[in-house]
Amino acid sequence: MSQTSNRIFDEMARLMNDAAGVAQGVRREFDTLFRSQAERILRELDVVPREEFEAVKAMAALARDENEALKVRIEALEGKAAGKAKKAGPAVE
Repeated sequence: MSQTSNRIFDEMARLMNDAAGVAQGVRREFDTLFRSQAERILRELDVVPREEFEAVKAMAALARDENEALKVRIEALEGKAAGKAKKAGPAVE
């Protein structure tokens, strides 16, 4: 009787071990499927990768700085032109 019960327990342990292996395989398959579906959805949404976003953000900041510098330069040139126009007086026709 004891040898029969040991064999039953051995078979049950082997069955449980096989079931655990199958469960791990199913989990890996699910993870792979979920990851591929998530990547497909993100591609369809045209989500920008982080690196590209940071590069464009830096370019925009640089363009803003350049625009501010040009604005100051234009205002200075307009000031000079207005000052010269006042010195010359009204135009005679």
